[in-house]
Formats: sequence, structure tokens, C-alpha cells
Amino acid sequence: MADKIVVIGSLNMDLVGCAPRIPVVGETIVGHKYLSEPGGKGANQAHAAAKLGGRVAMLGRVGSDDFGRQMRANLEQVGCDVSGLLTIPGAISGIALIFVADTGHNSIIIIPGANDRFSPADVDASQEYLQGAALVLLQLENPLPTVLAAARAGRRAGARVVLDPAPAREVPEELFQLCDIITPNETEAAILAGLPPASVNPEQAVEIARKLQARKAGTVIVKLGEQGCMLVDAGSQLLPAPAVKAVDTTAAGDVFNAGLAVALSEGLDLEPACKFANAAAALSVTRLGTQIAAPSRAEVDTFMANNRKVSMRSGRPGG
Repeated sequence: MADKIVVIGSLNMDLVGCAPRIPVVGETIVGHKYLSEPGGKGANQAHAAAKLGGRVAMLGRVGSDDFGRQMRANLEQVGCDVSGLLTIPGAISGIALIFVADTGHNSIIIIPGANDRFSPADVDASQEYLQGAALVLLQLENPLPTVLAAARAGRRAGARVVLDPAPAREVPEELFQLCDIITPNETEAAILAGLPPASVNPEQAVEIARKLQARKAGTVIVKLGEQGCMLVDAGSQLLPAPAVKAVDTTAAGDVFNAGLAVALSEGLDLEPACKFANAAAALSVTRLGTQIAAPSRAEVDTFMANNRKVSMRSGRPGG
């Protein structure tokens, strides 16, 4: 059986509007599709990891509204343990307003709601849920003191702590030191390194990762979208992503982290784990939506078997 994965993070109901392009400031344009579904970076990672065959538990907070009930039920449906997901009476659940262009690019506004009521004391009181965890997944949609408390709790439990530093913000050096793996995308990596946010090429990604390691970060995996990811540990290696037609990139980074965690929970090394994560993320961008776009384990295994560029060694998950 795979090792336990605990996700400590955010839950938002995604309200998605699709249009030919994302409007500029002061502009109103006509869209052509709307949908709502459970999201939030923490819940996205928990949901995707469970669909990929992981043994997953989710810790977080939702409001006492219909959105909160829907988000809880959606995690339960894929087998995620939600006993550590608590409801705050009278609070609203988190909401994300997502605008998706026909190119697949997106723009997002988040209203945290109950996510901001998840405190460091709440994390400390939840230590029992981390017992036996091999990996703890974190993001930055909760208050930073809560994320720090979660990283400390993961360390106390002896788990491997993985931070997805999104949305991008400056983080204290202690958080770098507490995390075993940090997985920024190209823009987030630049911001963490104190540089202007911008797209980067693989060579620049290595330079930025080394700057983060100089701040006591461990392994850095820079997510480069359609280029794949740059794995920077003692050495560095670009791991290409399979070519697909992107429809919606909204939760691709979350699916990547979920795939990475599942592969690591099954004993794979970082390189094949990144290849599995690349394949899962690539499949997710071919569909509209967030959690609904996350692929199943069978879909990823079939996709990888049919795509030699992302084939894994004989010890791959499911092999």
C-alpha cells in the first residue's frame, strides 16, 4: 500500500467564466461558458492525488454554506479522508473567480473566506492527523503563520514536506528550511528569488533555483508549463512534458504536485516521480475546469504507455 499523503491547505468554490480572451482593466466582454465547481489549491491537490491512487487526508476549513458542503462531498467521492476538514459556523467558504481565455490562459481573484480562519493553533491541534504521513503538501492560500505551523507539524511527524509557493509571495527563510521540496512555477520562482515576475527559460530556472537553495531551500522543481519541469537538486535536469493541446491550464500546477506526491508515496525517485507528474498535469490541461479536469490513475498510466517521451522505468507507479 502507498504511504499516506496529508494535504494542509485551502478550499475554494471556483466560479469560472470563459471568453475569447481575458478582459483588460475597465473592459467588459461577452463570454460563452460558465461553470462552478470545487477548487482551492489544497483541495485540488488532495482531490487529484486521491484520483491518482494516493492514500490522502485533507486538513482545512470551510464555511457553513452550500459551497462548503459541496466541497466536502467532492473530496469524499474520490476517497479522500475529510475527518480533519472542519466547518466554521456562520462563515462563508472560500471563493475563486476564474477567467479563462480560449488560449487556455487564466486570471484569478480569490476571496479566502473560511480559509483565513484556519489558524496555527488549529494546525497544532490537528497533529494526530499527521501520524504515519510520508508526505505533507502545503500551498500559500492560507495565512502564512498557518503554513509555517503546518510545515513545522510535518517535520514533527517525520514527513517529507512539499511546498507549492502559490500564490506567489515573499516567504521567510524558516519556511525554506522546513520544506524538503519546493515546486514554484516560473513566475513564482522569480518572485521568491527577489526578481521581477517573468517567464524564464530552463537555464534561467536553474539559476533561480540555485538562489533559492542559497536561502536553505532543498530540492527545487521549477514548473515550466508546456516545457515540463526543471529538477534541481545536487545537479539539474530538464524533464520535458508531453505535447498536448491546452484547453484550460487553471489547476495544472496542482495536478503536478498531486502526481509528484503519489509517485513519491509509492517509492519512486524524484526523476520518475516528476515524469509521472508531468504526464498527469499534461492530461489535465486538455480539459476545462479544475478538480473535474484531474485525470484518473488509469488515464495517466495509459497516456504514459502511449507516449514514449514520458515513459518511466520499470518501477513506475502501477507497474
